[in-house]
Amino acid sequence: MRPGRYLLAMAALLLGAIAVPAHGATIQITIDNMVFAPTEVSAKVGDTIEWINKDVLAHTATARNGDFDVTTPPKKTVMSILKKAGTVEYYCRFHPNMKAVLTIAP
Repeated sequence: MRPGRYLLAMAALLLGAIAVPAHGATIQITIDNMVFAPTEVSAKVGDTIEWINKDVLAHTATARNGDFDVTTPPKKTVMSILKKAGTVEYYCRFHPNMKAVLTIAP
């Protein structure tokens, strides 16, 4: 391959890599029998949380620091994207004994 074409091909590859956004992971947190499972989760900014409510009651995942407040109807799944790094304790506003921790890396 001629040097000019090689540089052009490398530039195209680099621009393509920059233009394609990275996709975060999808992490499932299940609500079953009035419990978040798992109770401790590690994630990254940009990851998607799937809140899967298997109970016959509505629940929330409410961050104590105000970062998020997700309501999940009975037998439904709701998704949210993590936007901020930090360790977040969360609970259900309807059932305050339901508690868990989400550690979000940058």
